[in-house]
Amino acid sequence: MRPMRAIGLIVLLLTSASAASAPALRDIRVWASPDSTRVVLDLSEPASYTIFSLDSPDRVVIDFERIEADASSLKVPDASGVVKSVRLGERGRAGLRIVIDVNAKVDAKAFLTPPNETYGHRLVIDLGHGLAAAVPAEVPKPVMVAGGEGQRDLVIAIDAGHGGEDPGAVGKAGTREKNITLAVARKLAERINAEPGMKAVLTRTGDYFVPFRERIRRARVQQADLFVSIHADAFMDRSVRGSSVYVLSTRRASSEAARWLAERENAADLIGGVSLHDKSGVLQSVLLDLSQNAAISASREAAARVLAELDHVGQLKKSDVQHASLIVLTSPDVPSMLVETAFISNPDEERRLRDPSHQERLAKAIHAGVRRYFYDNPPPGSRVAVLAARERGQALRHIVSPGETLGDVAGRYAVSIDDLRQKNRLATETVASGTILEIPVTGT
Repeated sequence: MRPMRAIGLIVLLLTSASAASAPALRDIRVWASPDSTRVVLDLSEPASYTIFSLDSPDRVVIDFERIEADASSLKVPDASGVVKSVRLGERGRAGLRIVIDVNAKVDAKAFLTPPNETYGHRLVIDLGHGLAAAVPAEVPKPVMVAGGEGQRDLVIAIDAGHGGEDPGAVGKAGTREKNITLAVARKLAERINAEPGMKAVLTRTGDYFVPFRERIRRARVQQADLFVSIHADAFMDRSVRGSSVYVLSTRRASSEAARWLAERENAADLIGGVSLHDKSGVLQSVLLDLSQNAAISASREAAARVLAELDHVGQLKKSDVQHASLIVLTSPDVPSMLVETAFISNPDEERRLRDPSHQERLAKAIHAGVRRYFYDNPPPGSRVAVLAARERGQALRHIVSPGETLGDVAGRYAVSIDDLRQKNRLATETVASGTILEIPVTGT
């Protein structure tokens, strides 16, 4: 009898331990963005689940085999984005079913994520609306300007780090990085849009999360000339302070190149305006390498100018541009930088980051650095190229490359062939390699 009692006691203890360790559902949150809605289930620990979709009406179902949940104490979120309502119901003796009613068909994806500084274990359900795929991927047409000949505006992609259920770093006073980055990004966008010949696009315009590679994709769809990601640093030592600027490390660049070439959809993409789908594997690799090297070189130059301007706003943590293995900097053909505006973990810098006037100073410095870079390196065919030449009191000149025609040069600078011929007193459209052409400067 004693052995049987012992076995019974062990079974009882195991059963009690199992019941005690059941995961608990603590909260439900919803974050809506223009092209997706994220539902977050806060858990005490990771839990086993299944997810599937149903129609008539459209809904997404998440089943837990074993979980603790007090429906009376849980605050069910209001309708937001594609989510109409969230319903909970028992499933068996210990399980739970969560039904998310949606107002359209969605592509539902779920994943568990570990704790961070703000939240514990979470099950994240992303409900794609299908709107992102509808964003036109064609190259934007040149922007017509008053009195001009169609010189295009430069596009600056501004990325506010973190967002939604990802708060980023949190300061001692409770300041969330995601709010600071969005505030600075908006102020920077206002300054860029007020700059003749430049246009800003934001990767996020509100409090929602955008995946890293989606941020890159949005910049590339808009044919961005520069990508600037805004962040606020943090460290365990609260005395650490200062701004810094990062560009992609060469090691990460090499691994990203391999990933791009390995993915079929990327092989058919445009790298610096050149289609790769009809190229051999070796040529694809060479073209990608050239494009990536050019982007990293331009990133360093632009970052150096931004860093120099930030030096006038506050202390620099590092006086040189830093290199890092960051996904958000891995676009193969868009110069990219990440700006750590200050240390939100430093109480003094946290206070300054919360100040709208200081946010404005940061935006002013980043804008000044971006402007300096493009006025020193004006892209041909852009309105800035014309304005930069006029600012320096210089004529805009072009050296004809082998095989380049007068039509090619006219198209590159958005001027007419007739104006180009008249300006350079050319009798015909034939032009020899090495010829220096003066480009007609028109517009304001």
